[in-house]
Amino acid sequence: MSPRAAIIIPHKDDQARLTRCMAALKVPDDVEVVVVDNASRAPVDAGMARLIVEAQAGAAAARNRGVAETRAPLLLFLDADCVPAADWIDVALDCGPGPVGGAVDVFHETARPLTGAQAFEQVFAFDNARYIAQDRFSVTANLVVTRAIFEMVGPFRGAVAEDRDWGLRARAAGYPVTYRADLRVAHPSRGDWASLAKKWRRLTREARGLDQDAAAWTFKALAMPLSVVFHAPKVMTAPDLSKTERLRALGTLIRLRFARMVWMLLG
Repeated sequence: MSPRAAIIIPHKDDQARLTRCMAALKVPDDVEVVVVDNASRAPVDAGMARLIVEAQAGAAAARNRGVAETRAPLLLFLDADCVPAADWIDVALDCGPGPVGGAVDVFHETARPLTGAQAFEQVFAFDNARYIAQDRFSVTANLVVTRAIFEMVGPFRGAVAEDRDWGLRARAAGYPVTYRADLRVAHPSRGDWASLAKKWRRLTREARGLDQDAAAWTFKALAMPLSVVFHAPKVMTAPDLSKTERLRALGTLIRLRFARMVWMLLG
């Protein structure tokens, strides 16, 4: 039986979360799962998935390799650290031609109270409905698209924000990403400042690759601390955070916006 869909999961050095992701997948016989490993330091157990090793670093290269190694007409992109909902595959198969992005819920891997990084991500991370509606892209942690459309748009590009870049190219080609709220995965929050800063430094570097206007980039950098004024109310009214967690999130917001200004100006 030829697979009707292929689930493509990039992975690097995160076996525990990959195992959790695989355990959550309810895979029918006509769906194949491919884990594309970016040369992890330890041997990888991909469970029931087919394991492929991609030497070129980066999730973009891993996802592209997964597409190349499969033939199914429907592509389901998922990240190794995500936990898909029990009906994720069923909903994905019902999405139509796509491209379709789904909801990404944040969860925490430690007990409360939350750290500043965790509380910040509880408020701001993975607002995929807004990304799709306003910024015209979906995160690739939860993206469904037909192979035909993917091939017309082209592969993911490395060294840039590949999800945003691909979404903008898809829209330009006449295939805008749409949102489906019941296509759900959960993603763990970053637990500390170091991991949050690493994420945002990477995102800043990748965003620079898409923004060629030096003057506009400098203006965005200098305006970054001012953005705290507009986003602080969202933190301080977050209903699912305690007072202590709100203050921690606010401190992280301030620290991160100043850090992003420095990264944008100095590289």
